Amino acid sequence: MQQLGERVIEVSKTKIWIAVVGALVFVWLGYWLLQLDAAEIEQNRRLDSPVLVHGLGVVTMVFFGLCGVVGLCKLFSTKPGLVLNRDGLLLGAGGLVPWSEIEGFAVFAVNRQRSLVVRLSDPQKYVESGGAIKRVFNRMNYKLVGSPIALASNALAISFDELHALCIAYHQQYLEHAR
Repeated sequence: MQQLGERVIEVSKTKIWIAVVGALVFVWLGYWLLQLDAAEIEQNRRLDSPVLVHGLGVVTMVFFGLCGVVGLCKLFSTKPGLVLNRDGLLLGAGGLVPWSEIEGFAVFAVNRQRSLVVRLSDPQKYVESGGAIKRVFNRMNYKLVGSPIALASNALAISFDELHALCIAYHQQYLEHAR
């Protein structure tokens, strides 16, 4: 079997730009909700609470504003999105996950959006890694998909099927080396 060399998967700038533009649209929508007059809101039977509508506007602006900022940071970052090599998976923001700690992979799908779940021998080690915000997201991932690490190809310059095949091939080849 031919040895697989290091594979660097870059972040897709096009996909990130699309996400940033989408985030800006939602920030504008949140701003529009904030600008609605209370009397106008109360006249509409579906949205009769100005507090609810304005609160939704604030939440929308904050959440998608943060998404836009993260997207812009990724656009100007020189870090690769993912690196696969003989040592393991080098995550763009999460450090190295050695092959010896990876038990396998599973696919998690929601509305035709797939993520590659990295099944770990000691998930708690990764749930509690990183800063406070990172740990919150790790816990959320763990509760949702059973692992703190789930790889989506949304922001990567690779298709999901390619990502899945590469991870399995590298894992199979280097698992024995890692033990």
